Amino acid sequence: MTDTSTFPDPTYRDTVLAPLFEGVKIHFADHMDRINRAHLVMLVETGIVLREDGEAIAEALADIETNVDRQALDYTGEHEDWFFLVEAELRARLGDLGGALHTARSRNDMDHTMFKMALRDRAENALARMLTLAQALLDKARAERDTLIVAYTHGQPAQPATFGHYLSAVIEVLVSDARRLETAITHVDHCPMGAAAITTSGFPIDRERMAELLGFAGVRVNAYGCIAGVDYVTGLYSALKLPMIHLGRVVQDMAFWSAFEVGQLYVPRALVQISSIMPQKRNPVPIEHLRHLASVAAGRCDAMINTMHNTPFTDMNDSEGEVQQAGYGAFDHATRVFDLLTAFLPACSINADRVAQTTDAACITITELADTLVRDEGLSFRLAHDIASQTARAVIADARPLGGGYAAFSQAFEAATGKPPKLNAAEFAEAVDARTFVSRRDRTGGPAPAALDAAFEIYSSDINALKGDLKARLTRRDAAAGALDTAFDALLKGPR
Repeated sequence: MTDTSTFPDPTYRDTVLAPLFEGVKIHFADHMDRINRAHLVMLVETGIVLREDGEAIAEALADIETNVDRQALDYTGEHEDWFFLVEAELRARLGDLGGALHTARSRNDMDHTMFKMALRDRAENALARMLTLAQALLDKARAERDTLIVAYTHGQPAQPATFGHYLSAVIEVLVSDARRLETAITHVDHCPMGAAAITTSGFPIDRERMAELLGFAGVRVNAYGCIAGVDYVTGLYSALKLPMIHLGRVVQDMAFWSAFEVGQLYVPRALVQISSIMPQKRNPVPIEHLRHLASVAAGRCDAMINTMHNTPFTDMNDSEGEVQQAGYGAFDHATRVFDLLTAFLPACSINADRVAQTTDAACITITELADTLVRDEGLSFRLAHDIASQTARAVIADARPLGGGYAAFSQAFEAATGKPPKLNAAEFAEAVDARTFVSRRDRTGGPAPAALDAAFEIYSSDINALKGDLKARLTRRDAAAGALDTAFDALLKGPR
């Protein structure tokens, strides 16, 4: 049987190759240009390509970059992909010399290098926005250091804390997430160029020079792993998913706190929509958008990670062009979460009246009464806890604030111990005051002012260190871009 068909099949062309071609135009063409330039510089510097040939190739590359209108191109199937189109353009200008640029490289190492360049830009943009959010939350936490809130456990009022203390917990998790993302970026920031198809090359290439010119921190050492290893994908999307999960929990608290029945969080009018039919309703819709944006981002991260599951440890399309592009939406949604939350949380405030009402109604300072009885009355904690519990039940039954429940306390104390308490009414009122509760919790990590101030300094140092590391990477990359431009321009302007 004679096969007279030709590649590409029209359906394969339209469903696979054409979308890939369009994706390269949008996401990768500029990265390929820089790879081409860097590879040419390296080939000339190592003597693999003669300088005069390198100068001719450089002029042709510059001409293609300037005069081929990429965005106007439609995929016809004449060339399999963007790489072959550029090579065809080189050969149209230079003849056989146009094929010399591909010496000692493969589409394999080029692809993963392009993917890493595209990912590190998005990841570092996300990290920068995370750190902006962390700084905004730290500023808000400092401002709200002494603002009382009701802390909830299991959906029920538990103990007094401060808004600054709550936000500090959020910051601590966010900084940990930022560190994980930074670590993931360091794995992206190692260059595959020089791995070629999968085993490097018989030519005397300089892999370190390629990494340097493209702004990478170094090379990824094992050539097989450069092509087969997708841990830079799975690690990065795992690290991006975590802040979406963790911030989503905070957003859920904001939904609960702002509910009419709780009313602890006030969302300003600029962040509230009024119902089209119920004019009394204040709908804090950014909360809902934050929740679904974070969920979509997390879901896209899962899609990327799961796509790699049970794929072979070798070169395969499952980790390449179209899959890479599919993941970029995760960064789009994640950065929207960071930006919106940066605007939302600092704009909100705590409703002090509702906090005070809930504090009184739910007896959330009762733990400090038990602690006081241990310290001042010499009771065991369990006995003190029982007396405090009876006191709370009595004042709740009478619908009175705990601060006015000295009589109930005195009765419970005497029934349990057989003697009146040393604690007088004023001391009792002080013991069950929310401010007392907070101020006495001055250990590391507590909500007392001194403990929070110490925590703020730690968080500030951590955030600044992450910002410094990010700035250093971006500075290195800018310097590399300049060095590549200089080296390539030297070929353009070299003597004939």
